[in-house]
Amino acid sequence: MTSFLDLLAVPPTLLALGEPTHGESAFLQIRNEIFMSLTERGYRSIALESDRAAGLIADGFVQGSAAVTLDRALAEGFSHGFGTAPANRDLLLRMRDWNAGRPAAERLTFHGFDAPLEIDSVPSPRRYLVQVCDFLGADRSAEIDDLVGDESRWSETAAIWEPGRSIGRTADAQRLRVIADDLLTELYLQAPRRPDGWQAAFVQATAAVAVLRYHAAAAAPLAQEERIARLVAARDALMAENLLAIRAAEAHRGPTLVFAHNQHLRRDSSTMTMAGTELSWFSAGAIVGSLLSDRYAVIAGSLGASPALGIDAPGPSTYEGKLQQESPLPRYVRASAVEHAEQRTHDYRYFPLDQATIEHADVVLHIPTGTGPAMLAGRILALPGVEQLVASEENGSPEGSWGDRFFFVGPDRRQPFATIVEHDVPGFDEASQLDRPGVFRLNLDLGRAEFERLFGFPPKDFEQHRHTFDFASLDTVVPHPAYALHGFGSIVMPGPHLLPEIDRLLTIAHARAAARHDRAARRH
Repeated sequence: MTSFLDLLAVPPTLLALGEPTHGESAFLQIRNEIFMSLTERGYRSIALESDRAAGLIADGFVQGSAAVTLDRALAEGFSHGFGTAPANRDLLLRMRDWNAGRPAAERLTFHGFDAPLEIDSVPSPRRYLVQVCDFLGADRSAEIDDLVGDESRWSETAAIWEPGRSIGRTADAQRLRVIADDLLTELYLQAPRRPDGWQAAFVQATAAVAVLRYHAAAAAPLAQEERIARLVAARDALMAENLLAIRAAEAHRGPTLVFAHNQHLRRDSSTMTMAGTELSWFSAGAIVGSLLSDRYAVIAGSLGASPALGIDAPGPSTYEGKLQQESPLPRYVRASAVEHAEQRTHDYRYFPLDQATIEHADVVLHIPTGTGPAMLAGRILALPGVEQLVASEENGSPEGSWGDRFFFVGPDRRQPFATIVEHDVPGFDEASQLDRPGVFRLNLDLGRAEFERLFGFPPKDFEQHRHTFDFASLDTVVPHPAYALHGFGSIVMPGPHLLPEIDRLLTIAHARAAARHDRAARRH
């Protein structure tokens, strides 16, 4: 792909990379590649659309803390369920590996930049206030507990949709806002004495303030449409505040990459239909862009098809359809070079490109398709003489393998040259963690020569090198954890940017299978 930095007029200090939908792993996988390449250009931090306070836990793992395991970082360090995304696991591991042995100025930092809330789900401020009190050594937990009371009166969804049920403007909530403000003041007063841990305490304090502000907005006595629009805008304002705070903290160390939905990063106003109401508001990107000017740059994400989300290929006259015609691979396009086209039909799973998004972006990243087992199977079946066997109950396959695909040359089906599997085999093949939702693995018969060229040792020496590989990482060609001794390699969830390499390896594996088939035919 063309370097996106070459398409930017001015090197930004905050580079925004957007995705048009949540749930398509290809964007996260390419994001990881982008961020790790940016580390060579001086970038030292990444900020994701996830709870900033929770992100402190994920960053603890990235910094090498023995107290934070990878499992805990994924379970507690992300909000909105993003910790289950395999690409986020890879991101944390790659950042931690980079940081090992490096001085503080060169270490990578993980941030969330969202408030600890969803549009219709907001917690109480209790835990954030208590953690700040613990840092300051201030014993106010009894007072806080008394004011918060029953947690359920804060978190119930009805309190967001019905202002009369919201606690946000009660005397208790107002008193808690005063306490949060007092604690912020005390944090600044104590900064000279308590520099260690101060930044984390500050994040907790601002999380408490954010929660209380949002509850107050939920209780506003406004018409439903106006109040919901206000809530959506308030969330983006909190995101913008967090992004500016992150940039202030990272300014001396280098630029920051921010990754989120296009709607949160665009420079113009965002729109969305919710509960039958058309909402319009200024996103975090619009706010930050107005304050940072050309120090803020936007790469808008565009998607053709997504097997994982059931999104079909776009019509040829749409923006996405025209971008797709130029190349079957992901590519960057200067936004000003994108020709006017039709807007794709809106789908709740996908926010399509429109003229406003393009006009207010610097670059468009178009991904023609996400990858999936069926998509890769079609690629393999296009090779000459290939037959496919899908494991099922009907053909007597073990239940644990149902749905796995095996590819052969010729009808004898003696040895597959490629397989696509979606299941662990307990006690035998579990290293790739294939039982994670949506995870699959492509396995290829590389042969001794290609195996040694890729990994630097012959298949027979695999066991001596097993410990050097993370078999669960994505987008990485590694020896097959169970069949490396036979010259097999594997790739977990290869992204679309790897398709040229996949095609190359498939050609090798297919040629080996075709040669075996020809030899067997001659013998008979």
